[in-house]
Amino acid sequence: MRALSQSTTEDLDVAPRARRRQPTARSLTGEDPALRAAYRLCRRTTRRHDPAIHALIQLMPAVLRPAGWALWAAANALDDLADQRDAGPAERAARVEAWTEALQRDLAAGTSTDPVRHALVDTALRWRLDLSGLRGAMAGTRDDVRDRRFADWAAWRAWCNEGIVPWVDQVRHLFEQAGAPMTLRLDQRDDYERFVNGAQLTDILTDLGPDLAQGLLLLPQEALDACPGAEDDLRQGRWSPAAAALIGAMTDQARRWVTRPAMTRGMHPGAATVLNTSARLLRAQLDAVEATGPALLERAPHPSLVARARILAPARVRSRLAWSLTPLTVPGPRRPAVEASGPSPAAGDTALRPPPPHPDGARPPRIAADRMPSHVAIIMDGNGRWAEQRGLPRSEGHRAGGAAAHEMIYGALEIGLRHLTLYAFSTENWKRDTEEIATIMEAIRRDLDEGPIRDLDVRQRWSGRPDKLPEELVQALVREERRTRARTGLTLTVCFNYGGRDEITRAAAALAQAARAGDVAPHLIGEDDFARYLPHPDMPDVDLLWRTGDERRTSNFLPWQATYAELYFTSDYWPDVDRRDLWRAITEYGRRQRRYGAAPLTSPQEPPSAPSRPV
Repeated sequence: MRALSQSTTEDLDVAPRARRRQPTARSLTGEDPALRAAYRLCRRTTRRHDPAIHALIQLMPAVLRPAGWALWAAANALDDLADQRDAGPAERAARVEAWTEALQRDLAAGTSTDPVRHALVDTALRWRLDLSGLRGAMAGTRDDVRDRRFADWAAWRAWCNEGIVPWVDQVRHLFEQAGAPMTLRLDQRDDYERFVNGAQLTDILTDLGPDLAQGLLLLPQEALDACPGAEDDLRQGRWSPAAAALIGAMTDQARRWVTRPAMTRGMHPGAATVLNTSARLLRAQLDAVEATGPALLERAPHPSLVARARILAPARVRSRLAWSLTPLTVPGPRRPAVEASGPSPAAGDTALRPPPPHPDGARPPRIAADRMPSHVAIIMDGNGRWAEQRGLPRSEGHRAGGAAAHEMIYGALEIGLRHLTLYAFSTENWKRDTEEIATIMEAIRRDLDEGPIRDLDVRQRWSGRPDKLPEELVQALVREERRTRARTGLTLTVCFNYGGRDEITRAAAALAQAARAGDVAPHLIGEDDFARYLPHPDMPDVDLLWRTGDERRTSNFLPWQATYAELYFTSDYWPDVDRRDLWRAITEYGRRQRRYGAAPLTSPQEPPSAPSRPV
């Protein structure tokens, strides 16, 4: 959010009285002069290069400020390496890669000779930060040395969210660790991402002149095409009516995105003050962009000192009061460096392990690439009936079903499946017995916290509503999404408190809101536009939908994504299946011919048989 750096040239510290109440960088680092010097450098760098970011960090509790300086200084160091003009794109990309690889080694060693990395390593170990979530953002910075092109807003937002959200998530985790969580309601996740998009768009508009001088115009082609001639005029350095119309439209768009009052509803007042103040600074920056006019092509605009003071002065008072009334958690001794060698921002999770082998030594069949599904979705049915058949409480069936779910994940990894979606709890399942529901909730939470898939190459996601769910379960689901977002193996989506019609209804409501706000043209809406407003717009269509338990219906499961899915029903109850059943289902899928309404051209080749399974 470098646009905020244009907002002020003042260093607005919290009053000394408030500072004395909370730990300082010196009290956290003890008598280590090198570490104190590293944090001081990060603070000076933040204050000099991004004064408004520094002002926002000063609104955080004093105990968190050194960590905020370290995170920002690290992000800025990478940006500086990517922006250096003394070398070509390949050399600059190599410098970014070398810095991230050095950080991986420093995390393992628990220290660094580079002061910025030294402060970041200490922050990560002290606050238990998992920096592996930054891998994608760091790779994106490396790739940004080349001119970026975006076909539409969807591609632009994906780039923006990959580059900024992971850094902001680290700050959110700091607040959680300190006991003042920057909790986002899950029904406001879209607001959160739009806010980040607005900050990035404000940054692009602020740096329009310097970027154009380097041949960069980081706006999607969809936006450029809406103002014919604007792209050519801007690239030629001409301020034309078309260019003015484009900048005006983009400024309005950014203002809508950063104006998200519902985003901080129910949040701790101190954390809410930080986010609300950043939104006000961004709007002041957009006012400056609008007022600059043609000079925008020559220099970066700055809000007035009066505008800055009107925003930051009351924010200091509110934050000081909020933190003075909040008991905060001070970090204990640093975690040993050897434990930090697992998550790596440069290479992902180096401690990832392969799935355990099947007890009988069974191996997956070889499936031709054109016969392999990309996405398998499973309705895990029959847990309760399995238990009743054995004279056990239904809750025991759900415990046994957890082991079967692990088997599916192991089998999916072994056969190379890219996407697996499991239907764990529907919006209709609330009609069940309270004890049974509590068992399901606890089993999911325990699996997230200490289950056997935590160290597998599995990117975990959740689809469903937060309503009625225990807050600790919601936070565990969100935490695992954040922790595993950079993993590149199997993408596992757990549908929990999920209903297909509800998902479509919410997407339609979000699309209607976007049309009302002018983000989309109603008469041009197509299927792709609708799909962008689903909870996981990048989820591919389901190729194979499998249901156990001898039932033959889809039960409101993924109706949009499974429109063309091959259906596969088996009679075994869910706790009785294992990975061999998944391989058998995939083998059966390979025998089917999918025509999507077209006439058949050739007969499908017969794939190899699935491994036999003893009865």
